Amino acid sequence: MNAIPAVSSDVPDQRSEEPADVPHPWQERTRALVIRFGPAVWCYAVLKLIGFAVFMKLLSFAGDYAKKPPRFGGGAHAWDVLASWDGWWYQQVAQFGYHPALIPIPGGQPGFTIEQNSAAFFPLYPGLMRLTSDVTGLGLYGAGMLVSVLASLFAAAGIYAVVDKLAGPRAGVIAAGIWAIAPGSGAEWAVYSDSLFVALAAWACYFTMTKQWVAAGVVTLVAGLNRPTAAALIGAVGLAALVELYRRESGVLRPLAAMLLAPLGLLGYVAWVGWRTGEWGGYFRIQHDAWLHYFDWGQGTWQAIRGVLLGRSDYPFAFPVPDLLATLIVFSLPVLIVLLVRLRPPLVLTAYTLATIVSVLGSLGIFGNVSRYLLPAFPLFIALAVGMRKLSWPVLAAVLGTGAIASGWYAGYVIFELGVP
Repeated sequence: MNAIPAVSSDVPDQRSEEPADVPHPWQERTRALVIRFGPAVWCYAVLKLIGFAVFMKLLSFAGDYAKKPPRFGGGAHAWDVLASWDGWWYQQVAQFGYHPALIPIPGGQPGFTIEQNSAAFFPLYPGLMRLTSDVTGLGLYGAGMLVSVLASLFAAAGIYAVVDKLAGPRAGVIAAGIWAIAPGSGAEWAVYSDSLFVALAAWACYFTMTKQWVAAGVVTLVAGLNRPTAAALIGAVGLAALVELYRRESGVLRPLAAMLLAPLGLLGYVAWVGWRTGEWGGYFRIQHDAWLHYFDWGQGTWQAIRGVLLGRSDYPFAFPVPDLLATLIVFSLPVLIVLLVRLRPPLVLTAYTLATIVSVLGSLGIFGNVSRYLLPAFPLFIALAVGMRKLSWPVLAAVLGTGAIASGWYAGYVIFELGVP
């Protein structure tokens, strides 16, 4: 009988070896996203928390909110201020939907000849409020705040992506931080649609810059369901796509798809309001005759600036402190525009920024809200971020941290408590 050969102890028992844990692709992708966007999002969130805390403390110090109606900047608690003014209207849409109508006001004043209607507020943000409320069980106020805060984080990531591609990651982080403390940034964490729009605009610009044309068109379409100021974004993406068509570097179909998709959201909602009101210009009639908000070629802006410089309040919607800040912001725009153009940014950024500025300054509205209306013009911060990237992190922390503390007043309290956001 043949003997069974002994098994050498030097041979490893492969059955005892356990396979090493191999991360799933989604885990690797998530880790990569956290590594890439984490610093910018954290920078934004920390600065925003500082400014937000100061804003809420100032509200509690003043206590004026308790003397105002909940719809007009007041409420039982300081938190209620964040859901007043436009926030009240967004909650109405989320709860009751739309009922567009052109109802005349007997003996109405010029500019207010028909009743105000919620159709002036675009459907994406209140729709997300309602969806979030249904899914989470939160009230509409809590759902609106959750949507705004999450959207602001996506906006910070989008701003980082745009600036990182132009000037590197350090400048991208700084740009996200500047947006957290920018004038008017108090609306970023409120029941307002501003953060959601900037998130969509930033990513639409990024997709355009990276020639992801279909994605750019789809995101711009969605942005058109959020705010009428999406017209600036639509024009910028369309212009960049048209230039790309001329150059034929991305073929024909994808840039053409972006051009065709981009305006559908905005045009679709405006057409729907026109159909429901029985007047194809119904949306613009509501804006003009119910909200006194329309393109007036800058006459209202000029009257407000002249009034501020002369120390008068003889212009529509005069609010002394917010108007003074708005005037200083307007005076800073030529400098910021020149600095941006010197960097030779992609066409979509230049066109979007200039169109946004023209839309804001060329329209009649509450002049003190210029700081909030210009929040979407985030490319204006790129030159500042590029200039600040040479500073050390401790110096940056001191500069941005001080700005965050001050922003609780100029970006939050001044707009919500001393003006009409």
